[in-house]
Amino acid sequence: MTVDEGLLCILRTAMNKVYLKKKIAPRIANGHPWIYNNEVESVEGEAGGGEIVEVFSHDKKFVGKGYINPKSQILVRLLTRDKHDVIDEQFFHRRIAECWEYRKRVGYTENCRLVFGEADSLPQLIIDKFNDYFVVQTLTLGMDLWKPAIVKAISSIFQPKGIYERNDVPVRELEGLPQVKGFLSEPFDTRIIINENGLKFYVDIENGQKTGYFLDQQDNRRAIQHIVKGADVLGAFTYTGTFELHAGHYGAKSVTGLDISENAVQQATKNAELNGLQDICRFQAANAFDVLKQWSKDGRQYDVVMLDPPAFTKSRETIQKAITGYKEINLRGMKLLKPGGFLVTSSCTSLVSPEMFLGIIDMAARDARRKTRQVVFQTQSSDHPIIWGMDNTQYLKFLIIQVL
Repeated sequence: MTVDEGLLCILRTAMNKVYLKKKIAPRIANGHPWIYNNEVESVEGEAGGGEIVEVFSHDKKFVGKGYINPKSQILVRLLTRDKHDVIDEQFFHRRIAECWEYRKRVGYTENCRLVFGEADSLPQLIIDKFNDYFVVQTLTLGMDLWKPAIVKAISSIFQPKGIYERNDVPVRELEGLPQVKGFLSEPFDTRIIINENGLKFYVDIENGQKTGYFLDQQDNRRAIQHIVKGADVLGAFTYTGTFELHAGHYGAKSVTGLDISENAVQQATKNAELNGLQDICRFQAANAFDVLKQWSKDGRQYDVVMLDPPAFTKSRETIQKAITGYKEINLRGMKLLKPGGFLVTSSCTSLVSPEMFLGIIDMAARDARRKTRQVVFQTQSSDHPIIWGMDNTQYLKFLIIQVL
């Protein structure tokens, strides 16, 4: 952004004001950055999509500054509650630098989610750091317009080897944005290798799921180290084999990984070879639901079963379907466990609350006629910080139980 463009943006901020209705949801007063259309009384000025606006209460008290999109159900997403903040290049540089300081303070320096959207007061901006490479997602129009400032900040703070855009996500279309992906720096080899917990993994930045790798489970993968020693382990929904390879690394006797994707199985196998675990960790392409049911009938038994399924729902309308899916897969997993074995299971949808998830596992145990004992129950790694009152920032549930 040039100086003239920056000044124009500041002038527009002064011109365009949004006034809230007298009765608004408490979450706005309590710090949530989303303001819905039906919470707005009036908009002063002709704010175009993506422009910065000031937000005021019904009695003209300052609430915050954020970006607006009249075509979105969420009209404004707040970037700051400080009326002295100017939303410009320096603002984004400062915020991203603050995000980096937090990650370093909590112990994430090599690979981490550098920016976690609303939890870092940068709504709908995702930045993942894979050593010296960065993957960016700008999921709304208002954030997408600041992409040059974001890239400039990353370049200034980190001097990265490469920056890549993974905006090939359908949610952007709700904002009138196209799905795109590509280089935001000079081109580089997008197939890189990262280190995690003493292991190495290939990361396909260009074609892998999400931003190429699931960083949110990196702490949880360490949590299995004691229960897998000398164990026969089965993993379902393996993707690129991260949990399974950790099991092999931590001393499992044998590890079998299942995934419906042939491509994922190939990547998992390459990761096993990369770590010299190909004789312990074997992967096969299969429908986990079908195979687990058949293997239970066949009488197969394991010491540890690990389930890391994708989100079974992305909308409240299909939440019952998700509950059924989670219950069914965990029921089948329990039936494959030897008495005293361990079930490692996850849910990655924020629509399933921690309490609901535990209830689903309890229902599965009752149907399997097995007693359980909780070992570990935790959430995503702390480079994905949770803000109380923002449900979408707490989405991952990770559970280890002993099945008696």
